[in-house]
Amino acid sequence: MKKDTNPKRKIERALISLTDKAGIEEFARHLQELGVEILSTGGTAKKMRESGIKVMDVSEFTGFPEMLDGRVKTLHPKVHGGILAQKTNPEHLTQMAAHGLLPIDLVAVNLYAFEKTVAKGDCSLAEAIENIDIGGPTMLRAAAKNYRDVTVLVDPADYPQVIAEMRVTGNTTLKTRFRLACKVFFLTSTYDTAISDWLEKINVETHQELQD
Repeated sequence: MKKDTNPKRKIERALISLTDKAGIEEFARHLQELGVEILSTGGTAKKMRESGIKVMDVSEFTGFPEMLDGRVKTLHPKVHGGILAQKTNPEHLTQMAAHGLLPIDLVAVNLYAFEKTVAKGDCSLAEAIENIDIGGPTMLRAAAKNYRDVTVLVDPADYPQVIAEMRVTGNTTLKTRFRLACKVFFLTSTYDTAISDWLEKINVETHQELQD
């Protein structure tokens, strides 16, 4: 693994959007104490605000409202540009400045509970489809791809290590970021497998919801 080219860079902005909110209040409070600006959506933002944590809605950050019954919340260049930009690439930095993009240094996301939803005996195809997460995996994969610059979290068990490292340097180590990125790709691959496996069980010839 290459040496971190910018070890003094600090985490300044985090995007947190969670289905599993275990431990989020404590984690967010530590981030706030460390001077990190927190972006969030929906129920996650509400839960943090109820704990006295200052949060900016992603819609305020992007200047674009959530729409289509919540299907479109984080699918925006200001989110994905902030995540995917290489912070040591002068050309990327120039483009970010030209388009008003701000870096997002930490992403904490987990996904709609598809497997839990379809495990219910009466789950309809329509309900299953609505529980296929789009924005979550997209943000996670973007952050994991850009692990050299972005810390990505899918497991509350990793919160303490991230905070401990940030208290020392303001950022996580490159090894930690790589390890967390690997967890993301394992999660998203198993998530997609669960979706495809369940959908393969649908008999398209006889399923009522698939009839014209």
